[in-house]
Amino acid sequence: MDQQLVEKYDVPVPRYTSYPTVPKWQVNDFSVDRWKKNITMTNLGSEGLSLYIHLPYCESLCTYCGCNKRITVNHSVELSYVQALIKEWYMYLSLFNETPTIREIHLGGGTPTFFSPQHLALLIESLLKPVKRHPEYEFSFEGHPNNTTFAHLKTLFDLGFRRVSFGIQDFDLKVQEVINRIQPVTNVHQVTQWAREIGYNSVNFDLIYGLPFQTAEGIRKTMTEVKGLKPDRIAFYSYAHVPWTSPGQRAYDEKDLPSGDEKRRLNQLGQTLLNELGYVSIGMDHFALPSDPLTMALNQGRLKRNFMGYTESNGSGILGLGVSSISDLSFGYAQNVKSVEGYLSKIQKEELPLFKGHFNTPREIHTKSLIMKIACTRNIPVEALAGLDKEARAKFDSMVSEGLIERICADFHVTEKGTQFLRNICSLFDEYYHQGQGARVFSKAV
Repeated sequence: MDQQLVEKYDVPVPRYTSYPTVPKWQVNDFSVDRWKKNITMTNLGSEGLSLYIHLPYCESLCTYCGCNKRITVNHSVELSYVQALIKEWYMYLSLFNETPTIREIHLGGGTPTFFSPQHLALLIESLLKPVKRHPEYEFSFEGHPNNTTFAHLKTLFDLGFRRVSFGIQDFDLKVQEVINRIQPVTNVHQVTQWAREIGYNSVNFDLIYGLPFQTAEGIRKTMTEVKGLKPDRIAFYSYAHVPWTSPGQRAYDEKDLPSGDEKRRLNQLGQTLLNELGYVSIGMDHFALPSDPLTMALNQGRLKRNFMGYTESNGSGILGLGVSSISDLSFGYAQNVKSVEGYLSKIQKEELPLFKGHFNTPREIHTKSLIMKIACTRNIPVEALAGLDKEARAKFDSMVSEGLIERICADFHVTEKGTQFLRNICSLFDEYYHQGQGARVFSKAV
């Protein structure tokens, strides 16, 4: 990879799990009543609705983590939170003008496996009881290798879950110690083996580069373990150092982090090793084996992208349940309140626990469709260039001359070289991005 290009395009840029991106959403411009009215008028269709459920509790703080979480060893909080989630779901059910069909469920966190198998079963059974399952449904959850038990995996499998993602981050002990996430390799081997014995058809690993004290030797060690376990999908993310929003990151100093050049080299090394292991780059930090449905969806032009990442599902939208969760429906976005106390209080009052969001304009819907098309198919319709201002068009032409974009027949296509800079390419068509959102808003592209 051209080092000059890596340095040039390693700038803060959105990940485009939504458009407009979250910083554009305003509290004052959002109306819960309007959100409810839109839901009542929305035709859910036959493609099915996705549910994202945020389970925020963790027993210990992983200092690198930027997710919304609540640290506690008090498991008595489980039942009241599950009951609140069920109550929130039934509030939405009362608004739909038809019985929804569920296409996807994803349990995120926090640590979903903080909750007992019994409470997770209560949650899923209650959510599914009044609705229909899509014939091609896909249920997935995030598990911590240290506390995901055989009972967790078996209970969720019996409820229809077939994909599990384990947060690995790095197998290097020194890195694990400083980020307060010590998980022996034996634990990862055990939960991976259990998942496959039970019948899960997709085991995924989350890995991060740019962590404190991370080295090339450590990346190689991590990828050696990955080779032995052969997960079906891998998310290889850039660490985002944002101590102003994630105070736990103040547990180490910025001098402990790889420098910009070092971090870029770690990224390139990790990607090279993943390619050598046979993984295909799906785009924007995601990799999968050639036989994986995600790779097949990419090759067939069926890939989609949303807040849950890349998916082959063509569902009608995402409804978020739980503290800080985000809904993405055809007409706009909405986010729940970010504190557990605020969330439970709203639910107790029988109020939807929303605090901000965005209602899309026709122009934004068009731009969203274009950006997601580029992110998922790597195709850029030639007519899209008419919407670029002079500065963005100049940047586009530079990317063509640099070999990141090429013309194929009437349209343009992101090259294999250009996939490393997919976020930068998408940003050319994002008029809000060019209105001055700064370095503290988005993570760097590389």
